[in-house]
Amino acid sequence: MISIVITAFKEPLVYRAIEAILFQKIKDDYDLVVAAPDKETEELVTEYRKKYKQIRFFKDPGKGKSFALNLLFKELKGKIWIFTDGDVFLDNGAINEMINMFKDEKIGCVCGRVMCENPRYTLFGYWGRLLADAGAHRVRKDLFRHRQFLECSGYLFGFRNNGVIKEIPVDVAEDSIIPYFFWKKGYTIGYAEDARVFVKNPTNLHDWLKQRKRTADAHTKLTKYAPDFPKVKSFKNEVFKGMQWIWGYPRTVKEFFWTLALVAVRLYMWLSLFYDLKFRRKGYVDGWERSESTKK
Repeated sequence: MISIVITAFKEPLVYRAIEAILFQKIKDDYDLVVAAPDKETEELVTEYRKKYKQIRFFKDPGKGKSFALNLLFKELKGKIWIFTDGDVFLDNGAINEMINMFKDEKIGCVCGRVMCENPRYTLFGYWGRLLADAGAHRVRKDLFRHRQFLECSGYLFGFRNNGVIKEIPVDVAEDSIIPYFFWKKGYTIGYAEDARVFVKNPTNLHDWLKQRKRTADAHTKLTKYAPDFPKVKSFKNEVFKGMQWIWGYPRTVKEFFWTLALVAVRLYMWLSLFYDLKFRRKGYVDGWERSESTKK
C-alpha cells in the first residue's frame, strides 16, 4: 500500500489537489491523508469520504509543516510515502510515475518535476518558468543522471517507509534534510521528471520575495544537522553555476530584460537574507505562511 499526504492550511483550492489524486488510476492500493488545522478543510474531506473511502482527515495542530509531518510519520502505514501540498495539483499519472521509480531498490527518495502554472507572457510567470525549467529541472536531471545528491521539492516528493525517517528537525527544509538522510544511508535520490506537479507562483513582488526568501532561509541551518550537506541551493551556486544557463532561456528582447531583472531581484533577496541572519538575528521558523496572490 502507498500512503499519500496532502498538507494544507486554509487553502481555497485544496479540492484541486484532492481530485487530481482521487481521479488518477493509481495501480497500487493507497490511502490519501489530508493534513490541515482548519475546520473548512476537515469538512471538505468529510464530504469526499462519503464517496471515496481511501481519503481521511488528519488534524494538524497548526504548529508548522515539519511539526505536522513528525506526527504523521507515526501514523502512516504505506510502504512508500508520497507528499504534496494543498495549493498545487498533480498531473495525471504522476503518482504512478513516482511509484515506478522505487522499483530500483537503490533509490530511497524521489522528487517530482515542478511546473509553473503561471503564463510565460507575464513577468512572474516568466520568472517562475525560468527557475523551474532552466533551473530546478535542469539541475535535478543532471544530478540524477550522474547519481549525485539532489534536493527534492516539497511540492511533490516521496520516500521509502523503511525506518530511515522517524523524525525530522523543525527548523530546516524537510525536502532537503529527508533526501540527505537517505543519501547518508547509501541510497540514490531519484528524479521522476514525468511526475509533474503544477504550482502557481506569486503575482506580485512582495509575495514573490517573501516566498523565495523563506525557501532560501530554510536551508541556512542545514549544516547544524548535516555538517557535510552538499548544498545545491546557495548564493554561491547561483552566481558561479546559474549564470551559465539562464541566458539561453529568453526568446525575445522583453524576456532578456526580464531575465536581467530576475538577476537583480535574486541578488537583493540574498542580500536581504544575509542582513536578517547576521544583523537582525532573524532566522527560519517552522510555521504556516500564506502568499495571498497564489490563492486567487
